[in-house]
Amino acid sequence: QVQLVESGGGLVQAGGSLRLSCAASGYSFSSYSLGWFRQAPGKKREFVAGIPWSGDNTYYANSVKGRFTISRDNAKNTVNLEMNSLKPEDTAVYYCAAGILDPKNRRSDGTPLMDVDYWGQGTQVTVSS
Repeated sequence: QVQLVESGGGLVQAGGSLRLSCAASGYSFSSYSLGWFRQAPGKKREFVAGIPWSGDNTYYANSVKGRFTISRDNAKNTVNLEMNSLKPEDTAVYYCAAGILDPKNRRSDGTPLMDVDYWGQGTQVTVSS
């Protein structure tokens, strides 16, 4: 059974930092692209960052580019999201995802499509002003 378990969410002041981690089990971790999505109250779930199985490229939403960094460790079956210079508008539930990134196909905002096979349960990030 595939499991993705996020950790590291919490409450932080604007300008602060948080590090989210996602631990995976139950499948061949290295064969999947990994990503982070987020969903704020009343809004659709949106792509935040993604990294293919090779780890040789990373993709970000324009709203987080330059502030967030995604990384993966295939030996430890983990994917992390380092979030710096946090803003109140970053407040959301953050979800880890495993699937296939398709950088050749883009949304209207320029982010790559990702076909998600597995989701984590989500972790709350709250940024106070």
